[in-house]
Amino acid sequence: MKWFINIWHTLNKPAKYLTLGSISLSAFLMGIIFWGGFNTALEMTNTEEFCISCHSMESKPYQELQQTVHWSNHSGVRATCPDCHVPHNWSRKIGRKIEASHDMWGWLLQTVNTDEKFEAKRLEMASREWKRFDRDNSLACKNCHNYNSMKWDEMSTLAQKQMKRAAEIDQSCIDCHKGIAHKLPDMGTSRAPELIAQVGSGETSLVVGESYFTALTKPLYFNEKTDVEAGTLNIATQVTVLETNANRIKIGINGWRKKIGAGRVIYFDFGLNILSAQLSKDAAVEDGVIAIFEEKEDPMTGLTWQRVEAQIWTDADYLMKDLQPLWDYARNTYSSSCSVCHTQPAEAHFDANTWPGMFQGMIAFVNMDQDTQALVQKYLQEHSSTFDKSAH
Repeated sequence: MKWFINIWHTLNKPAKYLTLGSISLSAFLMGIIFWGGFNTALEMTNTEEFCISCHSMESKPYQELQQTVHWSNHSGVRATCPDCHVPHNWSRKIGRKIEASHDMWGWLLQTVNTDEKFEAKRLEMASREWKRFDRDNSLACKNCHNYNSMKWDEMSTLAQKQMKRAAEIDQSCIDCHKGIAHKLPDMGTSRAPELIAQVGSGETSLVVGESYFTALTKPLYFNEKTDVEAGTLNIATQVTVLETNANRIKIGINGWRKKIGAGRVIYFDFGLNILSAQLSKDAAVEDGVIAIFEEKEDPMTGLTWQRVEAQIWTDADYLMKDLQPLWDYARNTYSSSCSVCHTQPAEAHFDANTWPGMFQGMIAFVNMDQDTQALVQKYLQEHSSTFDKSAH
């Protein structure tokens, strides 16, 4: 401590020979040297070479970037890692550098040092970046892309419509352009993370004979033991529990199918293309899976439909007693996502068979996971003019 005390006394001792001007000049020069050194060090960490010096960055995001238009294009202008991921505004840049300390911990702990670890973390990392882009209104994109400089007459009619609307409200680019520089995350069982958070994993105790609704799209199986899939059970489909066995349940799916081919697709009701389940060909023709109750001809198409019940197995998770939370989520998603580019039509504006074509045209301009797409489409169909006559 003695040397520290001596330094402190020296610094506090009045100068005998230095003038105020020389002290001020020295302080000024030292400030320039310090600031220059600080900025030099900052910029060294703000280069593509520094970013990809980490193996996990070079082997995944950097390789993916090289497959996109941001790497190679007709103009020869290439976006580097810091162009998109480091804010150009100085204060926000410093804030981002502080946030990057989290990345250093990840590097030290080797959080994403293998392909498997990286893929497991991809959704989390992508979601964090999407939130940051949203928070900054995609300023990183707009440093290069400017609505005022766009040549509308060189765009397609559809692109003009969407982009001009986006320009009017200075829309954040990330609303529509996720996955433009890197691969979108494989959603897996987290395909609808917000929906899962709302409904949880479903009912904890299922009762034989009771009816439930599927909270996610689920695989179907031939029996309680096999992992060989026999089809897909769609989200928001009503099923009846027929039998339970550990983590599997045997369910009954009531609906209609078209008497054509193997009749693999089960629909919600007669003449309506509202999907409840899709069986594999083997499952559709296996004895004991499909029971037929009646046949009826559709006067619109001339096709014969059969009222059926499919009895098949699925996992016992993500089943809920009340359908309303799913409809609430679907309604809010439809209102928020589909109003980004235009005023969306009311649910009862189209009938159940018209909605799929209309909706598929809409989702080309928004980012929805597969479960959310299926849920919103089914919500629109089951709240269409086919069921709600008040609109017409």
